[in-house]
Amino acid sequence: MSSRLHLYNSLTKQTEEFKPINAPYVGMYLCGPTVYGDPHLGHSRGAIMMDVLFRYLTRLNFKVRYVRNITDVGHLLNDADEGEDKIGKIAKANQIEPMEVAQQYTNSYHRVLQQMNVLPPSIEPRASGHILEQIEMIHEIIKNGFAYESNGSVYFDVLKYAETNDYGKLSGRKLEDLMAGAGQERRNLEGQEEKKNPNDFALWKKASKEHIMKWNSPWSEGFPGWHIECSAMSEKYLGKQFDIHAGGMDLLFPHHESEIAQTTACGCSTPSYWIHNNMITINGQKMAKSLNNGVLIEELFSGNHHLLDQAYSPMTLRFFLLQAHYRSTLDFSNEALQAAEKGFQRMMNAAEKSESLPTTDVSDMNVSAWKDKLYEQMNNDMATPQVIATLFEAAKWINEIDAKKRMISAEDKAILHETFHEFTFGVLGLVSEATGNNEALNGVMKLVLDIRKSAKENKDWPTADKIRDGLKEAGVEVMDGKEGSTYKLNLPNP
Repeated sequence: MSSRLHLYNSLTKQTEEFKPINAPYVGMYLCGPTVYGDPHLGHSRGAIMMDVLFRYLTRLNFKVRYVRNITDVGHLLNDADEGEDKIGKIAKANQIEPMEVAQQYTNSYHRVLQQMNVLPPSIEPRASGHILEQIEMIHEIIKNGFAYESNGSVYFDVLKYAETNDYGKLSGRKLEDLMAGAGQERRNLEGQEEKKNPNDFALWKKASKEHIMKWNSPWSEGFPGWHIECSAMSEKYLGKQFDIHAGGMDLLFPHHESEIAQTTACGCSTPSYWIHNNMITINGQKMAKSLNNGVLIEELFSGNHHLLDQAYSPMTLRFFLLQAHYRSTLDFSNEALQAAEKGFQRMMNAAEKSESLPTTDVSDMNVSAWKDKLYEQMNNDMATPQVIATLFEAAKWINEIDAKKRMISAEDKAILHETFHEFTFGVLGLVSEATGNNEALNGVMKLVLDIRKSAKENKDWPTADKIRDGLKEAGVEVMDGKEGSTYKLNLPNP
């Protein structure tokens, strides 16, 4: 059995043995969401990837500090250095406070992750709560000669940095290619005249009069750039060098490339391992507003979307995501989700049967080798598709033992049962939704929701609220949508 975890490192483009800086302690950071909208399918993949890694490292007896941030300031439209803040734009349109927008969508993000049994991080800092740390880091970068102030804004000097460092070592971008394409960018974007070079990126932006979210700084009343927040928060909670930095492939450039430049420029060291999950496509196409194919996670759970044939449970989505390796592109379709739904139920049935298998004096299977294979697969860059295949191998054994077509000893049964549960529930983070598929329960809930619907139509709000609140106390959450009301069970962690 391979006893060492190996991870693919985007920085070195190699799969490497995981060696923490200060074992058994592990520090890891995931770039969390910019909270200006409800979470879509793309938000689920990085969270699930890091949840599995968090669970597995803990199971390997590492002491993990997992930091996942919330971006609630500084992320401008089109990921540029000019324009409106994404959250501020929605706040203006709805005449509410920006922090109301941020809180609403942070709550929405937390809700769907909880439904998918994603463990909370050790620390979840918000960018708006760490303005002072970002200002201090900008001071240090200026002092070291890698940034300059221009009309109240501060920009990172990419060309100065590139004299002694490789800007592009993570993404593979060449500075000369970036320079060649910068002329058109300068013509297309306002405010580029403030920069020495169009490839320079904002560390601090002077705010216009119309900009809502702004703070005092030595340079102007303004707000931090998007990239600086992660550098500042990761240093605060994980130190000047930490083990793992993760995020989606779409963040590799410019966000993560700029993070490396910033941290290096202020005397910090680059994180040891950079891990990137790949994208989710929809029926072979990239998710895009122009294609009208974006699917919110809540829409998947309710079934209220034109691309969906039915509603899919949180565990079906989690199982679907785990069936593909985190570094591979994953194509979403009704057929794939329906297959995942059946596969998940098959695994839950096997987990339930494993508790009461008949035993004999001998076994006609090698349970110890099967267990070793699961660890080898997880140690091979978290190969969850192979782990699932190996668990299905055991599910077949379990059904055959239950039907008395195979034999297992009491000792091997204990190993099989414990390991099957350990990897299914502990490592992969699945939970049984058997009660959610109960036809009798569905029938009762349909009746209750119909009664509540009638109460709402008759404007009997006290009765409608009493039904909703009573169900919530019983662990049943009612979700109201344009097409009517649905429900979900808030299942506890195993």
